[in-house]
Amino acid sequence: MNILVTNDDGVHAPGIVALADALRLVGTVTVVAPDRERSAVGHALTLHHPLRVTEIMAGIFAVDGTPTDCVNLGIHILLTETPDIVVSGVNRGGNLGDDITYSGTVSAALEATLMGIPAIAVSLATNGHGSNYRAAAAFAAQLAREVLDRGLPRDTFLNVNVPDLPAEELAGPVITSQGKRDYGGDIVTKVDPRGRNYYWIGGNEPVFRDIEGTDFHAVKRGRISVTPLHLGLTNYASLSILQSWDLSACRPEAGQPSGALL
Repeated sequence: MNILVTNDDGVHAPGIVALADALRLVGTVTVVAPDRERSAVGHALTLHHPLRVTEIMAGIFAVDGTPTDCVNLGIHILLTETPDIVVSGVNRGGNLGDDITYSGTVSAALEATLMGIPAIAVSLATNGHGSNYRAAAAFAAQLAREVLDRGLPRDTFLNVNVPDLPAEELAGPVITSQGKRDYGGDIVTKVDPRGRNYYWIGGNEPVFRDIEGTDFHAVKRGRISVTPLHLGLTNYASLSILQSWDLSACRPEAGQPSGALL
């Protein structure tokens, strides 16, 4: 099997090293990852400057772009054959609930799914540097075997969150739904030595709702969370409500201001 491995923490991060090592017991691994940390870039694609690729050693490539760039380059340029699976991680820090929309790790798996390739995103749910990447990577390798054997439903990929615990202390994996977090005022305002304001986003720890059956509920109790995610964002429950609206008055009329800035 041909396996493409990527992440958003950078090609030298301990999580991707552990993941690549574990997956080499499953198949031939090619690592294509950002040359530095690209956390929280979401599904960004680089369009306005060229990308540079450096082969650090055989089968390990560093890209001066995003995780989505890495998946594109890996599939279309750097691998001689289309990968059988893409595995992204092991991310430093959980990707739980609504936070997955920011995650470069999750977006890399999403990008592979858009191209019809099975994909897994794997994160170590830790608040620090993380200690148990190899336990998370070992589980990811076993899960990759299952995916390669069974396949995944159409337009579906897996988001895995592993508690930062030794392998012997981890409870069994559980299939979960995406959780929910409460967003608060998490922008810190400071003043630099010249009297100008500057800002840090992410000053507060996220507050997740402890709802049974969700990813956060499982991880909080020492269980490995496996959440199936899909590409479609349509809210089908709202379709009938919105279809009852009369939107005819919303049509633009000739001669209306364009709204262009001067």
